[in-house]
Amino acid sequence: MLLSAMGFSYPSKAQVPAEGNDIEIAAKDSVFIGRFCNKEYDVYIDMDLYHQNRLIQGQEFLGEVPGYLGDFKDARKWIFTDATFIDPHTIQLSITNDYGSEDLEATLTYIPKDSTYTLRQGKGSAIKIARNRKWVKIPNTISFKAETKK
Repeated sequence: MLLSAMGFSYPSKAQVPAEGNDIEIAAKDSVFIGRFCNKEYDVYIDMDLYHQNRLIQGQEFLGEVPGYLGDFKDARKWIFTDATFIDPHTIQLSITNDYGSEDLEATLTYIPKDSTYTLRQGKGSAIKIARNRKWVKIPNTISFKAETKK
């Protein structure tokens, strides 16, 4: 796998704390599986953080990954290379761009009250998307909702 060759490693399943009981409940809920959108920035997250078996269309040579952040207006992706449960509704993510030149740590939190997800960028590079031939940083905190069928 190319990501492995670039020095990134990721487990075959999400790493869970030793006690695991709350995590098993979260896995049954499947809250970290699916496609979730942010319409303001026209970006989405496609993920299965339990089985970590997502393939990126057009970049299948990278192999299966836990998930990625994509852009409806551009083919570039920010790839989740590692996913570790902090609690049943929060995941610690390691993310890299599809060139492997920038990376960061982030948390993804599920908010049951309104069924949204909040991505908070932590240390490392800022996530950027291409708009009008320029790089635009997305906010450090951004919300996503489940994609609705059209």
